[in-house]
Amino acid sequence: MFASVRSATLLGVLGSRVDVEVHAGIGLPGFTVVGQPDEVCRESRDRVRAAFLSSGLPWPTRRVTVNLAPSGDRKSGACLDLAIAIGLLAAQELVDLNLLAKFAFVAELGLDGTLRRVRGATPLVLASTDRITVVAPGNLHEASAASCAEVVSASNLAEVVECLAGRQSWRKADSFDAQHAENSDKHTGERTPTNSFDLADVQGQPVARRALEIAAAGAHHLLLVGPPGSGKTMLAERLVGLLPALSDEEAIATTMVHSSVQLQSPGTGLMRRAPYRAPHHSSSMISMVGGGTSLMRPGEISLASNGVLFLDELGEFAPSVLDALRQPLEQGIVRLSRARTSVVMPANFLLVAATNPCPCGEGSPGACTCDDAARARYLRRFSGPLLDRFDLRVAVSRPGTNELISPERGEPTAEVARRVAIARKLSFDRFGCTNSALTREQLDRVAPLSKTAEKRLRRELEIGRLTGRGYHRVRRVARTVADLNGAPEIVDDAHLNLALLMRVDLAAGLRNRELVF
Repeated sequence: MFASVRSATLLGVLGSRVDVEVHAGIGLPGFTVVGQPDEVCRESRDRVRAAFLSSGLPWPTRRVTVNLAPSGDRKSGACLDLAIAIGLLAAQELVDLNLLAKFAFVAELGLDGTLRRVRGATPLVLASTDRITVVAPGNLHEASAASCAEVVSASNLAEVVECLAGRQSWRKADSFDAQHAENSDKHTGERTPTNSFDLADVQGQPVARRALEIAAAGAHHLLLVGPPGSGKTMLAERLVGLLPALSDEEAIATTMVHSSVQLQSPGTGLMRRAPYRAPHHSSSMISMVGGGTSLMRPGEISLASNGVLFLDELGEFAPSVLDALRQPLEQGIVRLSRARTSVVMPANFLLVAATNPCPCGEGSPGACTCDDAARARYLRRFSGPLLDRFDLRVAVSRPGTNELISPERGEPTAEVARRVAIARKLSFDRFGCTNSALTREQLDRVAPLSKTAEKRLRRELEIGRLTGRGYHRVRRVARTVADLNGAPEIVDDAHLNLALLMRVDLAAGLRNRELVF
């Protein structure tokens, strides 16, 4: 008495196919799960048995062995519960074995037989796109939106049996009634900026507003330096509103990452807006980069992929955590390797950071109370290679009295977002990427330098204000400025000068108190 049922398990942000093989043979009654299950997966025997008894289904009085193939890969979580239950029914010839070749099953079983949502439903379903996948009601919307294959649902184990026998119809996403879905676990997530975070609320700050527009148009990393109360966090929260809606490919990739940690998805199932993550400065390296367990949980940089990662109080983060961002910033992915496995996760995020100019926060001569030793210790928190990866480094001052009490509102987000969309379209029409991702050869083609601009950049390189990496990043920013100004053919001196003005030498400024606020 043997049956094989298709399912999947989660590793990082990807689903891995699992064939649940069930054998019910002669011997003392027992139930064994093999194939490298973790503790939660091994406990499925108790959940499945209780679900059988609660649903009025016969429990086999035989020696049952469940093999999770391939046996060399570690299996985790409760997402295999339903597949094990269906395999037991098929081994007892209570379900048609030939029919199971069309289905895959991904759901946790409650002790009363109900189907419960699982973490990572989107990547789990994508691992079996060649079959009809049965999921819990709480996973139906997100799984259906992300998968090209058919996804169906049922409320409990008994209903699954009835649907397989053809005596009842499956629930589908287009007829799914949310009020009948199980109460999904509520997560405690970041406060995500919405349309209520309008750029018009920002009083003054013309340079910082322009920097936000350039950062959004070209996906350039941005560092805001200024005293407390200057509006750095307020500005950063409004950047995500300037970004265009995610493409289908980006939406699926983003939804997979958020689904793998069971973050609530929008009602459509796919995340169409760019994500926004703002972790606290006490975050550890594992929480930022990912990993930490055998499940290889994605970190904040993966959760912010295709969106914005905002690091407030940059100087308070551990230097090791900040330095761990350097490789993902360059490659757009993060590779996590452990003793038994290795995974690759997306990390294509737009980094925005804010910091005070010194420990006391004031920074300017006359107002700063920090001595040279305190400023030197503070400066050591920012490594040169990390600062070099910020395309835009802008000093932000406190708005003046007249700006604060003025009844005039600034330019709203909708108007700026329209210019950003036009500039992004120009860059994608050229090479299918944002300007921040242009290679040197592509830069030479779309951002040729005039004689005076070439001399200016040569001088900046000679005095050490620009590194080799900074040289190319300044040219990319200048290309974005030209796109925003409607000059797609050439990058002139004005575009380059603005790019250089928005790349202040933070280290020298903090050391010599030369930053202007």
